[in-house]
Formats: sequence, structure tokens, C-alpha cells
Amino acid sequence: MTTHALPALTEMALPTIAYDDADTIDDVHDAIRQAREQGPFALGPLGPEVLTYDLVRTVLRDSRFTMPRGLGLAVQGITSGPVWDRVCRLIISLDGAEHHRLRRLVSRAFTPRAAERLRQACTDVITELVATHRAAGRCDIVTDIARPYPVPIICALLGVPRTDWQLFSGWAEHIGYAFGGEVAQRAPEILTAWDEFDEYLHDLIARRRHDLSDDVLSALIRAEEDGDRLTHEELINLALILLNGGTDTTRNQLAAAEQAFCDHPDQWDVLARHPELAPRAVEEVMRHSPIILKTLRIALEDVPTGGVIIPAGTAVFANTAAANRDPAVYDAPERLNITRDAPPAMLTFGGGNHFCLGAHLARVELAEALTTLTQLLSHPRRATDAPWKPIIGISGPTELIVDYAPRPI
Repeated sequence: MTTHALPALTEMALPTIAYDDADTIDDVHDAIRQAREQGPFALGPLGPEVLTYDLVRTVLRDSRFTMPRGLGLAVQGITSGPVWDRVCRLIISLDGAEHHRLRRLVSRAFTPRAAERLRQACTDVITELVATHRAAGRCDIVTDIARPYPVPIICALLGVPRTDWQLFSGWAEHIGYAFGGEVAQRAPEILTAWDEFDEYLHDLIARRRHDLSDDVLSALIRAEEDGDRLTHEELINLALILLNGGTDTTRNQLAAAEQAFCDHPDQWDVLARHPELAPRAVEEVMRHSPIILKTLRIALEDVPTGGVIIPAGTAVFANTAAANRDPAVYDAPERLNITRDAPPAMLTFGGGNHFCLGAHLARVELAEALTTLTQLLSHPRRATDAPWKPIIGISGPTELIVDYAPRPI
């Protein structure tokens, strides 16, 4: 079959994924599975979605697909205004030469070694949080553990006093709405938090220029290649991405991981006995229970793939949650199994030019949190249902009440 004989994706009758009808995150995954069983493409609430591992990987890595300007704002009908303008200036909203330049300058600040330096800080913070609630035998993992956990670590990364962590926690929550599905309703609080963060970082950067240290902000100020340096605005925007990516994603992914382990108590016990499996456990929970289920791309030209043509200008969602549970790639994909033998890489961190810059730190944060939780608590079980946020943007449990027994130390 020639390329010209292939049908256009936009003209096909695709199965639908009815996310809005799902009561739980398990129902969402069931809807995705049922759609994937009918073919590699489906029609989601905001447009066509790619559902198989190989095709999602292609969309994420193929340079013929680009990150859309403004990320997911356009599909919400937002193509101008102050939130649009700010999101469009962020590295995650850029592509081509501009994105490549920023990525080249900042990549040295986001190395495994830089993340490793924060491992002890991660252990200290999570140990203190768990110790506060350990004897009670019940807590809300979202509010009591996951939400406060990553912010002091990001403060340490930026060289911010730990006493300011509550400020940063609030900013992370409110600015994070800019990347969800309720931007129009949340615009005033997004902009207020963004303004406050910008003002704080403006002063912090000015001070840091005269007193460089070993934190990431200092590394970004030092970053230079062939005489090119980051501008003041670029420094602030990168710090904002670090705040959002290092807090909102980590806190939600940790809560989702805890929920997955509650539903697979045998895996909790395996990790408790074998803490050296923590890195593999992180990869597995992010495969099994990701809090970012899909990412948007735009076809720059007519792209033949999967037996169809994706026409130029078409917005397609790479459904990484569907890819992560593709039975053609993973054995028993619905089951959490932290002892999988050399599984293919999960796609939750994205791929290609937009692979997550903070992946190394996220892995360290989650590994230390899961290790500490399994060492200090036993027999975790959900006391109630765990409702999730809307799956557009960053999702995750809104509440996760867990009963457990303190593990003897």
C-alpha cells in the first residue's frame, strides 16, 4: 500500500474513550484498554489519541511531531491572554532552535550526580513526615505525606531557606493549575501565585549572582556555552518549571504509588524485604499508575504511521498510560510487579527532545520515599475510595486514607 492510499486519521470512525463516565482511575484504565483492543487509535474528549506502545514512542520521538505552543491551552479554547503568554515562554512549550538552546544550557544542572546530592535530604524529609503519623495507624497519604514531601527538597535544590517551603508549596499548587483542565476558572489564582513567585525569584537571583553556591540556581547562572548565557527571565522560568515539575508531579505520583501498593500488598512486602528494588519499584509504579496519562503533539507534516496518515496540523494525544499497559509489550500489564525482568522503558517521562529534565531527581525522590514508607509501615490498606483529579494535565488522588501498622524498628 502506498502512502497516498492510506486513510487520514481525521476521517476515520474511531472508537471513543469516555473518560467522563469513569468513577475511578481503574475505570479510566479499563476504558483505555477497551479502546486499545479495538485498534491503535481512539477518539478522546479533546481529539484523537494514540494507544499502542510502539506508536506512542514514535510520536514522542519523531521530529515531525512538535510540542504545541501553549501546551494544552489551545484545546481548552485559550490562545491568548496572560496565562497563555506565560506558558508559551516556558521551555516545555518551546520547540526547534529555541528549545534546543535552552536545553543545551541547562542540561548540566540536571544530571544524575546533581540529583544524587539530594538523596539524604529526601530521606530526612520523608522520615520526619512518616514519624509524625506512624503511631496513629491511619493518615491521609495525600495531605499528610505526599503534599508536603517534595517542597523542602526543591527549596534545597534552589538554595531557598527551608522555612519558606510553605510559600513554595502554595505557589506550586496554584501555578500548577495552568497545566490542567480548568485554566479559565483558575486564571486569577494562577496569575497571583505566578506574580508572587516571579517577585521572590527576582530577588533571589539578584542575591545569588553575588554569592554563588552549589545549588541548581547557581549552576544555571553559571551555565554558558560559546558566550551564551541564560537571561534573567529565562532563569525565573526555569526555576518555575523546576518548582512545578519537582513538586506537583512528585507529590501526586507518590500518592498514586501508595494507592497501587495498597491494591497489591504483596509488592509492598517484597519492597520492605528488598529495599534495593526501590529503583525498579519507581519505574513500575510510574508504568502502572502514572499521574500524567497523555501528552499532546502537533503533526508538522503529513505523517504515515500505524496504517494511517496523520495530516499536517493535526493535534494528537500520545496516551502514555495506554502504552504503559500495552499487552504486546508487557506481560500481565494490569498487575503491579516490581520484580519484572528487564521490562521495556515506561513512557511516563516522555521521549525525544522533551524527555523530562527532572527525571533523575524524580526517581531519587520516589525511591527514597517508597523505601522509607515500606521500612516504617506495614500492612497498608485503603480505608475509603480514592477519588482522582481530572486526568487532563497532572492528575492523582485527591484523598487517600490509609490504615497501617507501625513496623518495629
